[in-house]
Amino acid sequence: MNRREFLYGLNASLGSVAFTSLLAQSAYAANAKQRHYRLAKAKRCIFLYMEGGPSHIDTFDPKPKLDELHLNEFHRSGEQQSAMSSGKRYYVKSPFEFQKAGQSGADMSRLWRHLAGVADELCFYRGLQVESVNHPTANYHVNTGNRFGGDPALGAWVNYGLGTENENLPGFVVLPELSHPQGGPSNWSSGFLPPTYQATALRPVGSPLLDIHPPPGVTRTQQRRNLDFLASLNQRHARRHPQHAELAARMRNYELAFRMQMQVPDIVNIDSEPEETRAMYGVGREPTDNFARRCLLARKLVEKGVRFVQLYASTWDSHDYIAKAHASRIHNVDQPIAALIKDLKQRGLLDETLIVWMGEFGRTPDNGIRGGIKYGRDHNPDAMTVWLAGGGVKAGHTIGATDEIGAHAVEGVRPLRDFHVTLLRLLGLDDNKLTYFHAGRFKQLSQFGGGVIKELIA
Repeated sequence: MNRREFLYGLNASLGSVAFTSLLAQSAYAANAKQRHYRLAKAKRCIFLYMEGGPSHIDTFDPKPKLDELHLNEFHRSGEQQSAMSSGKRYYVKSPFEFQKAGQSGADMSRLWRHLAGVADELCFYRGLQVESVNHPTANYHVNTGNRFGGDPALGAWVNYGLGTENENLPGFVVLPELSHPQGGPSNWSSGFLPPTYQATALRPVGSPLLDIHPPPGVTRTQQRRNLDFLASLNQRHARRHPQHAELAARMRNYELAFRMQMQVPDIVNIDSEPEETRAMYGVGREPTDNFARRCLLARKLVEKGVRFVQLYASTWDSHDYIAKAHASRIHNVDQPIAALIKDLKQRGLLDETLIVWMGEFGRTPDNGIRGGIKYGRDHNPDAMTVWLAGGGVKAGHTIGATDEIGAHAVEGVRPLRDFHVTLLRLLGLDDNKLTYFHAGRFKQLSQFGGGVIKELIA
């Protein structure tokens, strides 16, 4: 019997399952060794994605010059424009007052009442520029490095590079809102990586995962026997089609789902958390309850070993009524995000957990709508603010700058691929070594390489 026949011959019932499990564990161990920078602090990431494009000018990057220019006619030239940016344009001041928060003097709209209390944990970056001006391509670009979709998500790359810290849970979990972001689940797919690295999306209402409990009258012993029988059939098929990667991934997912039944119910049970903790996040109160529950769940997931958790908060796309719209969004997420940072720090997890806050682009200093509270802002790929916390970032600093009206980044200017490379570096991964052979060449998150933004790293 040669080696191939021996391996195929292991397709008998429980032996095949055990062997498959051992192979998976071995693969995870090998991936864990791909941590290229051993001194990197971050071991996991929570990515807070503000879909729609939050306005840097109305959140973390005040522009007093716009107070002078408010509603004067604005002329743009040589810039990317979305379909909504035609016609007469007018300068628009921010409807919000700003404050200096923390000992670092971080710039924040006064609406960030809770986040101001943890300002010294944050590292603001104002030099980032992206390439897409419309939502679907911009979402794909931020999440996968490819404006046209189809490539692995950042979380899938991290899952591939670092493996899992808990074989009973997925390595990459997404917590979406009821409606998915523009571009849909492709924002968190595994792309050309093996399917096992794609995200597990938890439902925002009802049971986070369907069928997490066995059907009535079915014991775990019966489930185990059913899985063993299914594994024998799948292994028989795999013997005839050894390159069927989707089947192998499906088999691993069945086994993972079986193991998850033991851990997931307790993790997703937010109501089992102490009342003091739930109150700190804003659980059970409006307007914070929805995002608070997901932030608290994110903390529980990373605490149990999930490598990458991504949360979505949508409707930041304020083309008009920005005073009302952005105020509403900030009230929804302010307390939960601040509580997440405090909670991680209290538990000794913040230094090992990288938190990222960003949208798909910033917004313009001008708009085509005049009159009172109706004005808003258009899409702007040339200027935005992102912030990071924990995980070895330079806390209490603001890196880079935009011009006096917030139209363009002018200091510390770097493209998105460099930001992606920097996030991987903070997690101990080298973008030039974290590659996967596909379609005739080795591919990577940055597409063709990028540089680390060293100013963001402590």
